[in-house]
Amino acid sequence: MTDVFVGIDVSKRWLDVALRPSLETWRVTNSPEDVAALAGHLVTLTPVLVVLEATGGHERDLVAALSAQALPVVVAHGWHVRQFARATGRLAKTDRVDALVLAQFAERIRPEVRELPDAFVEELRALVVRRLQVQGLRLAEGKRLLMTRHEVVRASLTGSVAHLKLLEGTLDKEIMACVGHNEAAVVRFGLLTSAPGVGPTLAVTLLALLPELGRVSHRQVAALVGVAPVNVESGTKISRWRIHGGRGKVRHVLFMATMTAVRCNPVLHDAYVRLKGRGKPQRVAMVACMRRLLVMLNAMARDGKPWRERKEAPA
Repeated sequence: MTDVFVGIDVSKRWLDVALRPSLETWRVTNSPEDVAALAGHLVTLTPVLVVLEATGGHERDLVAALSAQALPVVVAHGWHVRQFARATGRLAKTDRVDALVLAQFAERIRPEVRELPDAFVEELRALVVRRLQVQGLRLAEGKRLLMTRHEVVRASLTGSVAHLKLLEGTLDKEIMACVGHNEAAVVRFGLLTSAPGVGPTLAVTLLALLPELGRVSHRQVAALVGVAPVNVESGTKISRWRIHGGRGKVRHVLFMATMTAVRCNPVLHDAYVRLKGRGKPQRVAMVACMRRLLVMLNAMARDGKPWRERKEAPA
């Protein structure tokens, strides 16, 4: 029996479906009825893999329906799929072509099927992402307030900043209430915040946006966040190692927490001073400490032991 691979291009109104190796394609509406019917039909094909891209939330009902049918579904990173399309000579971009590319990506690359986030993680993720969005708006409005001299504009910006601060506070309460309703999350939150320099903001960000914490190796977790150095060498050209990709929101919050941790966390403070003493630039030393902090938190989550019970930092 021939292995079947499915690619689905998702938009707000349509789902374009493609099969490999048959190259069969068809289109259905992105409605609850057609999503359920499509999931039921795909079950009869027993596909090896179903691949689609994240499209700002329009894929959520489809992913839920496919998962309910125990189908192996992967939500692939759009950049990876686009680079694959270019490598295979597919420069055109239509919904049908994208579906065929996704099916070929599934067949050739076979990305790993990962456990999908549960309802709690989805709810916490929505709250945390919204909180980060509001924080970004507040900081932007604050910068505008510093730059303007027009009294009417200043009054408008002052009111905007005050409103966004209140909204941030409300979201913080909602986030902590969400965590408090989940026993496992309460335990993990306590583990993470036991580490010096790790506050509630980083802890809830990791719970929401990095649920793999404690379930993967230290190399994998560093790659997921994008703090694993990547070497760049070509011929006689040798560039500095640099970080690339990963989950930017997690990396940003981790950076802010590390700035505090290098002052109050003895392990990270010693590591930072040692790196600076060896002549490393501040940015390089900070990224190294970010990775070290993340690895320590990954080990703590894996072992279920808070900071105070650890005699030494994990390697």
